[in-house]
Amino acid sequence: MNIPNPQHPQADSLLNIAVVGHTNTGKTSLIRTMLRSTEFGVIEDGAGTTRHVEQAAISADNEAILKLYDTPGLEDSRALFAHIKKLQAKAKSLSPIQILEQFIAQVTVNDSLEQEAKVIRQVLRSDILLYIIDVREPFLEKYRLELEILTQVSKPIIPVFNFIAGHDRELAKWREHLAAFHMHATLEFDTVAFTFEAEKRLYQKMQTLVESHYDRLQKLIDYRAQLWSQLCLSGAKRIAGLIVTVACYRESKSAQNNVIAHSLVEDRLHDFVRKAEQHCLHDLLAIFNFSEKDVAIQKIPVSNGQWQLDIFAPGILKAYGLDLGSAAAKGAAAGAGIDLMVGGMSLGAASALGAIAGAGWSTFKRYGDEIKATVKGTQWQCADETTLQVLYLRQKHLLRKLMHRGHAAQDRLQVDKADSEKLPSNWTKLTSALRQNPAWQEPSTARNGNTQYLEIEAKLVEALLDEN
Repeated sequence: MNIPNPQHPQADSLLNIAVVGHTNTGKTSLIRTMLRSTEFGVIEDGAGTTRHVEQAAISADNEAILKLYDTPGLEDSRALFAHIKKLQAKAKSLSPIQILEQFIAQVTVNDSLEQEAKVIRQVLRSDILLYIIDVREPFLEKYRLELEILTQVSKPIIPVFNFIAGHDRELAKWREHLAAFHMHATLEFDTVAFTFEAEKRLYQKMQTLVESHYDRLQKLIDYRAQLWSQLCLSGAKRIAGLIVTVACYRESKSAQNNVIAHSLVEDRLHDFVRKAEQHCLHDLLAIFNFSEKDVAIQKIPVSNGQWQLDIFAPGILKAYGLDLGSAAAKGAAAGAGIDLMVGGMSLGAASALGAIAGAGWSTFKRYGDEIKATVKGTQWQCADETTLQVLYLRQKHLLRKLMHRGHAAQDRLQVDKADSEKLPSNWTKLTSALRQNPAWQEPSTARNGNTQYLEIEAKLVEALLDEN
């Protein structure tokens, strides 16, 4: 949150926006979502949480463009409307704005309308009003009275519909009521089920209402669009890095049938996969500016920054739409099974000896460790195909939800089933290439300059960002 110094020469040229509305409609939630921060204000599922006017600035390239003012809820619009009517009856020569100024001048501390006075004071100081509406609520008299009062200020008003998911009928009724107040330039901006396009449209509506700020708002739109694109790209690249790390990882094991030794190798491999995924989860939350305590996503097994459904847990295959009857799925569900691969070739001793007999130096340099391990009776254990698929699918599912998760700390998000996600085309070819290149597990100049690696990373990233 960037709050400019009042002495800054640009401070007076900022676009001042008052976020107003009835109590508990999502005013603070809207600002949190616009700021990409869960730290602004306090959100509780009860009336009158915001008691004072709070402010924050939104910038583009370190240049403050606009200020957002979070106002207390209008808790008693009936009493406010009646009070204003009395003032109008006593001073018929005064304009509506002068009446409102008189009202805030008369209200004292601990007055029953003190909260309403704070709202009106900020409204009079602002350039645009964002009137936040919880569409789940019917259009009651209190809302009509609020609009009657706010229109007297003669400031541009943008009605913002919140909590719209699954409430099409209620949304249509709200549009009808607002049309009676000649308010047609409305906006759907769900502070929980966020889309960047809704934020972009909000700034565009501001452009049409205050043309003097058009260019600076365009700068903000362009900057935020670039920032959002980079954010999503960073998330996708982090997941691609996880797939690379796990696919390239391998544990050596003796070819002898030692059950205890084999079990320890499997445990080490499982532990590596779990930790790698957990680190990726923490990084994704940080990229989208969510803390571990803030994320509560229904139907995604994440709680308090931890995956609740273990990647090797029974039942996870079904949750991610994978074939329970496939050969890879037999035995422990999504277990990191034995994948004896050397560049796509079997690690049988005969193949290894044949490779030694016919291989030149370049081949031995490329597969020398595998060939030597096989001759010595050692095999490699890698994460199996099913494990990699589950890793990819649930990371993609999480990325999609974080990209559409507003920073409103309320657990109302509805999500689709995880089995709606799809693997990239040529998935098996991609993972096979990764297994053939264990040196790619860690970042290096050689890896990052390798054409094949860059192509694989680009295909993974493209598939992760594809929402079709």
